Amino acid sequence: MHAIPHALPPVNTIAQAIQLSLSPIFMLAGIGALLNVLAGRLSRVIDRARDLEARHTRSDGQELGRYVRELRLLDKRMTVINRALTLTVASAVMTCTVVAILFVAVLFKLHMGTVVALSFILAMVLLIAGLFSFLVEVHISMTAFRVRPELLEDGTRIMP
Repeated sequence: MHAIPHALPPVNTIAQAIQLSLSPIFMLAGIGALLNVLAGRLSRVIDRARDLEARHTRSDGQELGRYVRELRLLDKRMTVINRALTLTVASAVMTCTVVAILFVAVLFKLHMGTVVALSFILAMVLLIAGLFSFLVEVHISMTAFRVRPELLEDGTRIMP
């Protein structure tokens, strides 16, 4: 019978590493949900831009000016959403790095607490920046979208 090498960590040490990695894994689930929302918003903005580009070529006057203003705004929103996506993906990568470092440290009995902490802090800073960019994009979309007053008028006044 061959003896099990003593270099391998015991099962309870691996179990502890798995427990330590659960928080970052849950964070990854939240990041995934955020990425899904951002991708959906980007998709809708792109679809709207394509629709306006088609209308742009067939319009003139006041309508053309409105399309140009909205296309500029959509371009800005695409830029901000792309920034949010990039920051959020970078946060996910750093979170995965934290989990990998945790396991490497356990397997090779390395003292990497500072590296893990700094990696996790970086992951959180990237996530915060991504969320802030998301907030900026939502603000841009909400300040830009106003129903034109002429569409709200039906010729009668309704008192509040």
